[in-house]
Formats: sequence, C-alpha cells, structure tokens
Amino acid sequence: MGKVGIVTDSAGDLSIEQLVEKGIRVVPLKVRIDDKEYIDVTELSAATFWELTQNSHELPQTSAPSIGEFEMTFRTMASEGTDQILCITLSSELSATYQSAMAAAKKVSPDITVSVIDSRYVSLAEGFLAMKAADLADQGLSLEEVVAEIRAYGSRILVYGTLDTLDNLKRGGRIGAAQALFGSLLSFKPVIEVKDGLVLPESRQRTRSRALAYLLEKVSQNGPYAWVGVMQALAPETEEFVQQVAARSGLETVYLTTIGPIIGTHAGIRTVGLTLVKA
Repeated sequence: MGKVGIVTDSAGDLSIEQLVEKGIRVVPLKVRIDDKEYIDVTELSAATFWELTQNSHELPQTSAPSIGEFEMTFRTMASEGTDQILCITLSSELSATYQSAMAAAKKVSPDITVSVIDSRYVSLAEGFLAMKAADLADQGLSLEEVVAEIRAYGSRILVYGTLDTLDNLKRGGRIGAAQALFGSLLSFKPVIEVKDGLVLPESRQRTRSRALAYLLEKVSQNGPYAWVGVMQALAPETEEFVQQVAARSGLETVYLTTIGPIIGTHAGIRTVGLTLVKA
C-alpha cells in the first residue's frame, strides 16, 4: 500500500512553496472582486488580493469548490498511484467546502478510499493540520493512523485574532455569536477566537495596541507549544509582534503567513492572528 495522499483547500493560507515541499494537493475556493471571479492561489495571490480590495468599494465574495473539483483531484491522485487520501477542509460552520469534499469522497468510493476531516478551523490552523498530515504520511503511517493523529492535534489548537474592524464579518454574515457581544461597540478593537468551528468573541480592547498585547498574553498563558504561527493582513506591527511571540513561546521558529483571499475577505485588512498548538 502506497503513501497516503493529502488534500486541502486554499483557506489554510499555506504558501506555494510549503504546498510543493510537503506534496499537498489544493482544491482552491473562488473569490469574486468587482464582478470578476478568480481561482484562489492559481489566479490570485494574497498580495494581489489585498491590492485589489484596497481599490474596491465592494466586499469580495467567496465560494466553495464544487463536488466535481474535489472528485477530479481525487481521481487524478488515484491515477498517479495514490489509493488512500486524506482531505482536510476549513470549518464546515463557515463554508460548504467540507460538504463538497464529503460528496466527492462518496462518489469515488469504493474505487478510492478518501477520508475527509472538518478541521473546525481556518487559516494556519487548518494549514498546520495539512502539513502535519503530510509529515505523518511521509513516515509511512496508514490512513487510519494519520486520521487519528490529526484529530488529536486538532484538539490541541488555539486560534485567536484581533480585527481592525468588524465591517467585513458583519457584511459577510460570518460574525455569528460575536454580534451579541460587540454590537455597536465600534470604538473597541475586538479579539476573536475560532472555537468549535465558529468565530466567537473573546475580548474587547479599547485600542489596537492593547488588543495586540492581549494576544501576546495568550501566548504566555497557554504554553508550552509544539508549533506557533502568526497570520497577518498587511499589519504594520507584524515584525515586532512575531519577535515577541517567539520570545514568549520559547520557540526558535514562528511560522508567518499573509492571510489570503478566503479568510481575508471576512477578516479584513490589518488583521493579526495566532495559531497555537499545545505540546
């Protein structure tokens, strides 16, 4: 039996270099900006996305991959000799991507064995699980073993972020329970948590500097860590923030990514986020 193949979607905010290095296949979501639709990753980089949105007065729209797009990826991998596949998607509470992957997995069964995991997260938390799955597959673990390990890792992840504005979440309909807490508190900088697949309120801080300091306190409080990542959307404080995260986490390497079109559409510019994986 060959190595388990790993598939994810483009909301994990992994770089092309990381995807190639780990051998991870991506089924991209789509983004519509000013009546033009782009395929994430292949037609729209994070840098281009932020450039386009800063010159647009409309909120971008995102759409999940189709069942057929997942099916085509699974069948292509099988034709190349991969008969067992693990697909990891962004939270099913926030996108129909998981449902598309599940339907595609059913269509290719029993010819191809596909397990689909709802990461219950977004951005680097999802991306981390895909990278870890690829590492486990490289070690020769079976599909069942990789699935069990990834579910265990998922229970150890914490995701926090501070948004410069709630406008994108409100307009995109992804604010969920955060609406009740933040309401009209427009003068506050919200701190959110992604938990149980949902965007939830975590704190409200009077200034951006306090919100960033609050995130750093989360780093100090929840260690030790196996892995830490920082997600940012053109945030001017990124370099200093990453240095402080490294100091507080005790890890030499802090992964850094620019938030891409899928999460960026809903989080907005100048967002700063943390993915903390407990040891």
